[in-house]
Amino acid sequence: MDRAQVMAWVAEYERYWRSAELAGVERLFTPDARYRPSPYEESEVGHDAIKAFWADDAGLDFTVRAEPVAVDGATAVVRLEVRYGDPAPQEYRDLWLLTFAEDGRVADFEEWAYWPGKPYTASAEEPDGAT
Repeated sequence: MDRAQVMAWVAEYERYWRSAELAGVERLFTPDARYRPSPYEESEVGHDAIKAFWADDAGLDFTVRAEPVAVDGATAVVRLEVRYGDPAPQEYRDLWLLTFAEDGRVADFEEWAYWPGKPYTASAEEPDGAT
C-alpha cells in the first residue's frame, strides 16, 4: 500500500459511512475482518458485525478531514478530524490503525478516538490503591 491507496480507501469508507450503504462494508473489509472501535473494546468480527456497528451511525450529519501519518507495507496509520452536526454537534480527533489484505481490503481496523474535554482513560476516577 502507498499513501494514495490508503487515502482512496479512506475516501471510500467515508462515502459508504455517509450514505449508510452497508453493502460497502463488504467492499472495504475482508470477510473475517476485525473492527475495534477502541483499542480496549472487543472487536466486531466479520461483515455482519461491522454492518450492525455502522448502522448505529446511519443518517448522522458529519464532515471528515483525514491524512496519512504513516504507511509501511500493509500497515497504515491515518489521523482524522470528524465533526458531527445536528442534532448533537460534536468534534473529535481520531487515529486509525489499518492492516490491509492483499486484495486492498482491510483485515484489521483499530480506532483511537479522542473527544475534547473528556478523559483519556477508561475511567475519570483513579482505581483503588492508585497514587
